Amino acid sequence: MLKDHIDKYYMEGNYNCAETVIRAGNDYYDLGLHDHDMISYGVFGAGIQTGNTCGAVIAAAAILSMKYVEKKAHESEDIKPVTLKLIRAFNERYGSILCKDIKAQSFDREVRCRKTVETACDILESVIAEYDSEKAG
Repeated sequence: MLKDHIDKYYMEGNYNCAETVIRAGNDYYDLGLHDHDMISYGVFGAGIQTGNTCGAVIAAAAILSMKYVEKKAHESEDIKPVTLKLIRAFNERYGSILCKDIKAQSFDREVRCRKTVETACDILESVIAEYDSEKAG
């Protein structure tokens, strides 16, 4: 499971939510990202450092892009519908995709946003499985 990869980054490595999700996703889905590539996700933690869109949501969407876009997003028939599923799932779970709203529901001083990272992994895996199943017919 994707969430089995988070503790080495979030708890042990002290990465933020976005960095953790992209690194765990890189491991689990064998995305081929290099460490230098994943550094770019640091800014997305804490809702792009402003409480805006949750970094875990952004990293999950990036994983969808790596899985479903071959070269350009606008040439992919998959990226929009699968991303809509992702955003809807976050909205169903938290009522928002904003860090400030999600954090209010799941932040814990001991483990910070670990619960959100775990939930993001569960949502992402579920969305991918559902979308791939629907496509396969």
